[in-house]
Amino acid sequence: MKVKFIVLFFLFHFIYINVNSQTCKKEVSLFCEETVLRHLRSLSSDAFEGRRTGTRGALKTKKYIINQFHSLNIRPLEKSYEQRFLFEKKKREYKATNVFGLIKGTKNPRKYIIISAHYDHEGIKNGAIYNGADDNASGLSALFSFGEYFKNNPPKYSVILAAFDGEELGFQGSKYFIKNPIVPLKNIKVNINMDMISRSEKNELYVVGTERNKKLKHAVGYYKHSKKIKLIAGHNSCDDLENWTYSSDHVNFYKKGIPFLYFGVEDHKDYHEPTDDYENIHTEFYVEAVKVIISVFEKIDDLRF
Repeated sequence: MKVKFIVLFFLFHFIYINVNSQTCKKEVSLFCEETVLRHLRSLSSDAFEGRRTGTRGALKTKKYIINQFHSLNIRPLEKSYEQRFLFEKKKREYKATNVFGLIKGTKNPRKYIIISAHYDHEGIKNGAIYNGADDNASGLSALFSFGEYFKNNPPKYSVILAAFDGEELGFQGSKYFIKNPIVPLKNIKVNINMDMISRSEKNELYVVGTERNKKLKHAVGYYKHSKKIKLIAGHNSCDDLENWTYSSDHVNFYKKGIPFLYFGVEDHKDYHEPTDDYENIHTEFYVEAVKVIISVFEKIDDLRF
C-alpha cells in the first residue's frame, strides 16, 4: 500500500468522523442544526469536484454517504449499501452507484417509505467547479438529518434512505432502482424526494404531489406549521406551465403509481451555475425546511396504507 494512499485514507477518515463528532451548541428535538450545515458545506466544497457521475468527486461522495450511514448506525438495505449500475448517455457509458440505508419500522417493517435525494451534480466544466450546494448537497445533507432524527424517533414504517446517482443525466439512479427493485414495488407506499431545499428569497418551500393523493394532501395540510417559512402545495397541475411532476427522481415512482411528495424551491440565478455555492444558501431557511419536511414525514408515518 503506497504511503500517499495511506495518508489520504486517514485524512478523509478524519474529515468524516469530525463532521459528526463535534457537539451541538444547543439541544434540538429533531437533529443537530450545526451538523447539517457542516455536511452541506463539506459536500459542496471544491474537494468533491462537483460530484459528477462517474468521476473521482462522485466516488468521494459515495464514500462520504456510506461513512455517515455507518456513523448513524443505519444498516445497508442489502448486504452492501451500494447498488451499482451502468448506463449510456450521448454514446458515453457511465459507471454509477445508488446508496441505500435502511431503518426498520416498528409496526410495519415490510412496508416502506423511501426518502430520497440525488447526490450527483454537474462536475467541472471549462475549469470551473459546479459545486451544487442547493442542487443537491442540500437534499443529501437532509438525508443525514433524517438518520439522526430516527435515532430517537424510530419510524412505524420501514424507511429507506436513498441517495440516487445520475439524476442530472436523466434520473438514471431512480430509473434503475425502479427497474431493479431491492424490495417489492408494491410494498413501497410513498416516496419523499428532496431536491433543492436550501434557499428562497420569499421563504417559500414547495411540495408537489398532494393533488394526486388525498392522504398525502391531508398529511401536508396538518403538519406542524412553521412561522419562519411557507410550505406551499403547488406546481402540481397538468395545466401548470411549471408542473414539477417530471422534474426530479420522484417521476420514476410516479410512473409506477407510487404516491410521492417532492420538496423543492423555485429556480434561482445560481441554478446549474458554478456560483451554486454554500455561501449563497440561506442557512436559517434551510434548517427550517428540513424541520418542516420531517414534520410532514411524522404525519405520513401515522397514516394507514
